[in-house]
Amino acid sequence: MWTVATTMLPPPEALPDVLPTERLLVSGKPVPEIRAELRRIPSFRNALTVLVLWAELAAIAVATVWLHNPLAWVAAFVLLGSMHARFAILGHEAAHRLLFRNKRANDFAGRWLLDYPTFVPFDLYRRAHFAHHKEEFGPNEPDLNLYNGYPISKASMRRKLIRDARGSSGWKSLKALLLGLRSKLGRPVALRILLTQAVLLAVCTACGYPGLYLLWIGSWLTVWRVINRLRAIAEHGGMTASPDRRLTTHSVRQHWISRFWIVPYNTGWHLAHHVDMGVPWRKLPAMHRELEAAGWVTPALEYRSYTELWHKLASGPERVAAVAAPGSRESARA
Repeated sequence: MWTVATTMLPPPEALPDVLPTERLLVSGKPVPEIRAELRRIPSFRNALTVLVLWAELAAIAVATVWLHNPLAWVAAFVLLGSMHARFAILGHEAAHRLLFRNKRANDFAGRWLLDYPTFVPFDLYRRAHFAHHKEEFGPNEPDLNLYNGYPISKASMRRKLIRDARGSSGWKSLKALLLGLRSKLGRPVALRILLTQAVLLAVCTACGYPGLYLLWIGSWLTVWRVINRLRAIAEHGGMTASPDRRLTTHSVRQHWISRFWIVPYNTGWHLAHHVDMGVPWRKLPAMHRELEAAGWVTPALEYRSYTELWHKLASGPERVAAVAAPGSRESARA
């Protein structure tokens, strides 16, 4: 039976008031001695992770060309969506200055090896993302339009995902980057991103397969947009501003399929990340276990899967915008 949802906020009984404890402060952050261990950045292991990511990207390209089959190109197009997710999450780690202990190395990798290849203006993203962490759903929340309004209807969710899948959302992002060339402030970063794209295209062309670059940008415009929306709303869709991060961020049980496609590099432990954004990605599961052991994260708070969460996010009533004055264009559905 289809149940209409009216809110995404957890019920009060799922939010026990158990903090502080001997190991956690009232905010949920660990006490200093535990926090010091959780905040340790494994720079060498992270460098290997970045190298492996690029090796995986190269392997997809080589396999696509070697198989020389239309189905291989289609499979690569879809698979590159998950690769964009990996670049984005490691770029997010660098934006938090958690990828390498050396700040110059951290920012260089974040810009040139992770964000610019995926059309992300690293420094602008960092500023906006820190505003997101400072107060989720606050007045300076950069992604409020992405998170607000849930639960929505199943039909509304379908329309959003279709717009993503056909490239409408991706084109808006690409057009904003191109328009940045007109701005004195935006031009330098836009040129760096376009230079990085030119290098990728040149490499693919030199190898005799410029179509590989079309796969890369095409997947970014479409498949990645679907993945990004599904991940973002699973993190904060329909939540609210609150000092209690359990009311700003969803908690979802992790499974290997979702970790491969949607939430790589432990980003699915997102509630732990928002409780303490200084904990690197490798330690987020340990941070989550601390919250569970304290009784602050309960089974009633967690969704059993992303499918369950997405189902509820798309279980709201259908909303139809009010029709404007006679003679004007009729408003579209939400």
